[in-house]
Amino acid sequence: MEDSTRKNHWETVYETKNPDQVSWTQEIPKTSLDFIHSFGSDKTASIIDIGGGDSNLVDFLLREGYENISVLDISAKALERAKKRLGKDAEKVKWIVSDITSFEPENHYEIWHDRATFHFLTTPEQIAKYISIAEQYVTGYMTIGTFSVDGPTKCSGLEIIQYDEQSLSLKLEDKFDKLKCITEEHITPFDTSQNFIFCSFKKRAG
Repeated sequence: MEDSTRKNHWETVYETKNPDQVSWTQEIPKTSLDFIHSFGSDKTASIIDIGGGDSNLVDFLLREGYENISVLDISAKALERAKKRLGKDAEKVKWIVSDITSFEPENHYEIWHDRATFHFLTTPEQIAKYISIAEQYVTGYMTIGTFSVDGPTKCSGLEIIQYDEQSLSLKLEDKFDKLKCITEEHITPFDTSQNFIFCSFKKRAG
């Protein structure tokens, strides 16, 4: 799928559906928060949420006192919804409208968080670009959550790639050491179940 087609798809989703009408919505992003806490970084650590959309993760991070948060999404409409929800607090966040595969970071990030973006990259070129950006701009930790081999084969009408611990770790093995992997059953707003795998990684020194 071309970048422009992907962008149009997600702009339409966020223009036409409320949070309770999309499968990825979480009231409390507990697993993501647990991984971020596990890294032991201080509240000034630079954190980026890849494909954050209008996720509630940024709300919780702000509430906990994190001071250097960026949220990236291909959909400007998704980020506008998050900004509107946060009100004045939105000014504390750096909002980035970009396809992850064409992202040109201006900063390095101590923590890179991605729940359900990586599995939408379905060509070797897209995957290589994503990993190249992460290898260059992550200084500390990554956590990636994707559909597992027991999870869905599509999301929002789009093809995805399923992963297990081995296949996800293999993608990042050149520059990152795996710390931990877990599986999680995500219950969607319409009471269906989606199996995810989450893995955390630490950037290798040198």
